[in-house]
Amino acid sequence: MKKKSKIKYFVYLFVICLIFVIRGGVYADISVEDLKNDYANEQSQFIEVNEMQVHYRDEGEGFPIVLVHGTAASLHTWDAWTHELKKTNRVIRMDLPAFGITGPNKDADYSIEAYTTFLHSFLEKLELKKFHIAGNSLGGNIVWNYTADYPNKVEKLILIDASGLPTNKEQPAIFKMAKTPVLSSLFLYVTPKFLIKKNIDEVYADNSKVTDELVTRYHKMALRVGNRKAFVDRAKTDFRLDAAANINKLKSIQTPTLLIWGAKDLWIPLDNGIRMDRILVNSRLEILENSGHVPMEENPKESLEILKNFLFEKKLN
Repeated sequence: MKKKSKIKYFVYLFVICLIFVIRGGVYADISVEDLKNDYANEQSQFIEVNEMQVHYRDEGEGFPIVLVHGTAASLHTWDAWTHELKKTNRVIRMDLPAFGITGPNKDADYSIEAYTTFLHSFLEKLELKKFHIAGNSLGGNIVWNYTADYPNKVEKLILIDASGLPTNKEQPAIFKMAKTPVLSSLFLYVTPKFLIKKNIDEVYADNSKVTDELVTRYHKMALRVGNRKAFVDRAKTDFRLDAAANINKLKSIQTPTLLIWGAKDLWIPLDNGIRMDRILVNSRLEILENSGHVPMEENPKESLEILKNFLFEKKLN
């Protein structure tokens, strides 16, 4: 790096640090017990998986459906879906390692392979034999990999704005920050609420639906002891896609698959959903015109109607 470039770089870092501090971005970690008081309820349970106390909920009766959230989210992203689905199905959801009340993985391994292994271990502990499985974003990547590895376990697969194919877009700013020297260290102490809101605004198409309660929950979950370090560790994980390998793995999936995609997704654009639908051999794509990256959270009624039509039909048309 040339001398002038170095100076500009450090001036940029100084300005960013100053803005974060001035805007009240310094926050202490939040204890697990405090988070339990705020965000666990009578349905919350904890089970040990790979030396982690995994926060999960197991509600309703009937054929099981497993719900897996995306980056920086928690099992709460499925609240609206669960409220309806538990009337007809057994609904299981968890906080993934690095997120929510579950917190960091002791090995700091946040590769897709590690997450898929975690999911398998978790479901084996619950002794589930057969089930539907749905995942959003990172969760979608995890569940399609799981389905490819354990095809006899999954009755139907639901992918919601799932990752796993190149997007040809720059990473969101919060990921860049977590990978940048100095800023990544700063992130362990300075986590401004406005930054969390900015990211939620990016994943919602309709910013009027982004409430202070929603931002506060995402913010507090980010402050869980160990979660900020886990986010940095995950951001530094080598996620360079082996596109050819992923395409071959997607092609191997015979399971009936529903893709739900927000037309206004800025993080994983609709083009990815179209490409994924073309690759999968037994799938269909449903597009929600007024949704962003998290349709099940932003537009639960519309996305749930699509899901129910898929779950309760005998086969794909």
